[in-house]
Parts: sequence; C-alpha cells; structure tokens
Amino acid sequence: MTLASPRATYAADPARSRGREFPQESGTRGPRSAFQRDRDRIIHSMAFRRLRSKTQVFISPDSDYYRTRLTHSLEVAQIGRVIARLLGLDEDLTEALCLAHDIGHPPFGHAGEDALAEDMQGAGGYDHNAHGIRVLARLESPYCSHDGLNLSWETLEGMAKHNGPVAAPNWALAEVDAAFPLGLSQWPSLEAQVANVADDIAYDNHDIDDGLRSGFLQLDDLLTLDFVAERWRAVERRFPHAEHDRKLRELVRDQIGAMVNDVVAETAGRVQGLGSIEEVREAGGPLAGFSAEMAQRERRLKSFMYVKLYHHPEQKITAGRAREVIASLFAAYRDDPAALPRDRRASVPADEPQRARHIADFIAGMTDRFAMDEYARLHGRRPAGLSNV
Repeated sequence: MTLASPRATYAADPARSRGREFPQESGTRGPRSAFQRDRDRIIHSMAFRRLRSKTQVFISPDSDYYRTRLTHSLEVAQIGRVIARLLGLDEDLTEALCLAHDIGHPPFGHAGEDALAEDMQGAGGYDHNAHGIRVLARLESPYCSHDGLNLSWETLEGMAKHNGPVAAPNWALAEVDAAFPLGLSQWPSLEAQVANVADDIAYDNHDIDDGLRSGFLQLDDLLTLDFVAERWRAVERRFPHAEHDRKLRELVRDQIGAMVNDVVAETAGRVQGLGSIEEVREAGGPLAGFSAEMAQRERRLKSFMYVKLYHHPEQKITAGRAREVIASLFAAYRDDPAALPRDRRASVPADEPQRARHIADFIAGMTDRFAMDEYARLHGRRPAGLSNV
C-alpha cells in the first residue's frame, strides 16, 4: 500500500456532510472543509487547552516528561492520521475525533471520573465520553449565535459512537441526541473506528514508556510477554551498543509500528467490496481493528498493564486521595453554592438534578492543579499525597 491512498468510496466525505445543528455562514474564514473546521474549533477550544494539566496515568507529575491528556491526544491524532491516510479515509475527521476523544475527562483521570460518577448517581450519572459531547455541543460557547462549537454531525456521531452503537445513552448524550439525532443505533464511520483503535495503540505503548521511566514497571516483568520479548531481542540485535534508555524507546516505537501495520492490513481486508459509508454503518460490527492474533496480544498487554501499572498499590493509594478531593469539592458546592467561585454562583440552578449537573460541569472542567487550589481555598490546606512519581 502506498503512503497516501486515494479517497476510498467508504470514507466520510465533507462535501456530503449531514451538516451542523445550527445554521452558519460559510466561507468567511478561509477555504476549509467541514471536518477541517471541526478540527480547528477543537484545537482552539479552552477545553482542549485544559487537557495539558489533566492526568493521563500519573497524577500531578512533578516531571515535565510524563504524558498528560493533551500530549496523549496529540499522539493518538498522529497515529490516527497515519492509519486514515493508508486506508484512504478522511484524515481531518479522524484527527478531529482523536483530538477530542478525551476532552470530557475530569481532573485526576479515571479516579476523578469514578468520584463524579458516584456523586452523580442521583442526577443521571457521569460518563467522560458523554460529557465530552456535552462540552463541545453545549458548554464551550465562543459564538454569539448559538451554544457549543456547532461541530458537524459526523464529528459528534464519531465521538458518541467510537466504541460502537449506544443502546442506553446517559442524560448528557441523550440531551444532545434529542436536539440533533446522531443515529446511535448504527455503527459509526471508519474514521471514528480508526480513532478508537489509535487510542488503544497510543496508550498501550506510551503508558509502557512512562511506566518504565517512573520505575513502576520493570523491564524483566514486561519481557514475560513473549511477543514483547521477541521485539526486545530484535532491538538488541540491531543496536547492541546503544544506551539502554534508547533501546527502550526503540522497543516502544517498534510495538506501535507493528500494531499500526496490523490494523491497516486487517482493516483493508475487511472493507473490500464496500461501496459507501452507509455500508460501513450497516455492517453490524466493527470494521477497523486488529487481526485475531494481534487482538489477543493486545488484550494480554492490557491485562499486564492493569496489574503492574494502573492497579499498582501506590497508584491505588493516590487515586483514593484524588477521589476524596473530588468528593469533597462536590459536597462543598452542593451543600453551599456560595462556596463556588463568584462567577459561578449566579447561574446555579435551584432544583435538582440541574444543580448537581451544574456542579459536575464545573468540576469536570477543572485541571488537576485548579482542583487542588479549590480544595485549598475551601479547606485552608492543600491535599496531601497527590503526586505518585
């Protein structure tokens, strides 16, 4: 396959977009496609900028070298663009979806999400993916004529369904879908499916990089995975005199390359004979993904990472402290809306569940640092033990 394939018949076509929720003027800011505009709106959003100070794996890292939600999203976009280009898909839509996929994450990563989900049990729950759509379609509002960024149908559809059809949307997604139906029962575009697998490839391998750097992961443990050990031996044969750290980074790059090549080859085989994006949506299952062998290896790698890194005893202790911070903020604001910053008090709804949802919107938008600052403002002391590296 060549480096750049012509647009495939089953690719999303910006010229045939289903449009935007709100009418808008066209052609006023340069000759960009609908999906290019979506990508640019996401990049320019405040929510995207805040990802630079939100946890990926390590909470509030003191080092500048560990990944954050922002750097992770950029790496996902790089991988997604490569796969989309090789498959003849729309690179701009793929990139937009990759950049936006984590925009609904609260501070402190999954620990923060778990805390908000518990706090919101009586108000419809909290899900970072649905909240990401809420952020971009309702909360992030830089325009005079409407709420939200007014992204194209295809971008919102891809965000909603990149994991597949949604049978039971939570309140945040259902609210947007009621106003601008996203076809939740169908499979999404191949661009959305590629964004999903690019996310897996990025965090599987880059979390290895950060885990080894932190000392939470040990190379000897990693090499108990035979397919990783095989690649490590190949790196050592090619670069016998290289520094150890350089060889580790070579290992990570080789892992990513192998996964990307596998996805491209497997997906190209699955889509043969498809003539339209409608056939992708009606396929009844995912079309972009790993081969059976690579999928089995990827599952083993994920299981290893959960045991050795994500559920490491020190990680679990820090995550517990992070959940306490979020729970404390939610309780303080719910019990006394005057505890909110001045610019947030006037708009607090009087009734539930709207009040709880308003508070959750505010907390979810916080960076790790701002959440700790708010905790200190309310309690007179900074939370202890919120750095695990």
